[in-house]
Amino acid sequence: MPAPSFDRRPWRLDPSVVFLNHGSFGACPEPVLAAQAALRERLERNPMDFFLRAYEGLLDTARARLAGFLHADPAGLLFVNNATQGVNTVLRSLRLLPGDEILLTDHGYNAVGNAARAVAEPSGARVVLAGVPFPLASAEIVVERVLAALTPRTRLVIADHVTSPTGLVLPIERLAPLLAERGVELLVDGAHGPGMLPLDLGALAVPYYTGNCHKWLCAPKGAAFLHVREDRRARIVPLAVSHGRNATRTDRARLLLEFDWPGTHDPTAWMCLPAALDALAGMRPGGWPAVMADNRQKALAAREQLCTAFGCAPPSPPEMIGALAAVPLPPSRTGGAAAALQSDPLQARLWSEHRIEVPVPCWPAPPQRLLRISAQLYNRPEEYALLARAVLHELQQEGAAAEHQGAAS
Repeated sequence: MPAPSFDRRPWRLDPSVVFLNHGSFGACPEPVLAAQAALRERLERNPMDFFLRAYEGLLDTARARLAGFLHADPAGLLFVNNATQGVNTVLRSLRLLPGDEILLTDHGYNAVGNAARAVAEPSGARVVLAGVPFPLASAEIVVERVLAALTPRTRLVIADHVTSPTGLVLPIERLAPLLAERGVELLVDGAHGPGMLPLDLGALAVPYYTGNCHKWLCAPKGAAFLHVREDRRARIVPLAVSHGRNATRTDRARLLLEFDWPGTHDPTAWMCLPAALDALAGMRPGGWPAVMADNRQKALAAREQLCTAFGCAPPSPPEMIGALAAVPLPPSRTGGAAAALQSDPLQARLWSEHRIEVPVPCWPAPPQRLLRISAQLYNRPEEYALLARAVLHELQQEGAAAEHQGAAS
């Protein structure tokens, strides 16, 4: 039977692939790619003019548009290449003492945990995990578990706005003031936040918020930001210290002088943010609020469809879902995880046998695993139906293989 074909214009996604993994790397629609191509052409026609005369103006235009979208202070909005770089920037700017603690949840992103340990261990500090159950009944459980894990030595809490393996929208608005009352700083890993959730960083007022723009904003890869609250800006240092460190200019803030020029690189992903914001807003009559609402409703409907097919209850309240959703699967019976990707072999089979791109993360550890779906404007209900049938088929095959192995032994 030929693979189904999906019309995904204006995205360039392969029409023969059931692509249910926008959350990992995003995808750029044609208008954004065209804008980046034009910027690159301008750069290459006269690199001196681009970098010495046009560069700061183009960055400031992009920064102003992004700040307006995020309701953020542009003076504290710094461009980075990805949210992992934003997290590392904050961590590397800390002065940790022996015994200090950095607190994460066990739903956190692996790269962020690695970054925290890399900074903590040489200082004699340590990383602590707050265990949050999944499935879970309410967002309040997250708040309770994080607060219960605090100690007098907790220096920093790193909390996902949307968790990567479990697709949960964590109650950052509730958690932030409670941590502030206790004198604990909060870094929000908002890798999935921009474009998935309505954000008001001014009202949220956390010390640090980093987010990707290549995911739900559909900007090119390499577009991300770190927002630093005004009272924390003097301590932040970029990972790449460059000419801005000893610049004597008075027409531009020190923070922007240090961060805006990390060295020669391709800055066009950052400069395409206005094109990305306009492109997605133009795809629904209601603009960005309609885009976010459409994706969320699609994710909720797909989660319900999968839970019905697998005979399980939704593992979290609907208010904790954005445009990602995870569903528990039966434990693996055919072997361990693919370590490099922290994924179950089922993920590879869904791709090779069914042409379905979807993550099957091993969480919290093999043989336990989840099926995580994304919902973007180009996705359709029939794609999730195809996924349900394919997973049920593969689970049946797993069971038959396990029984055969048992009989052979």
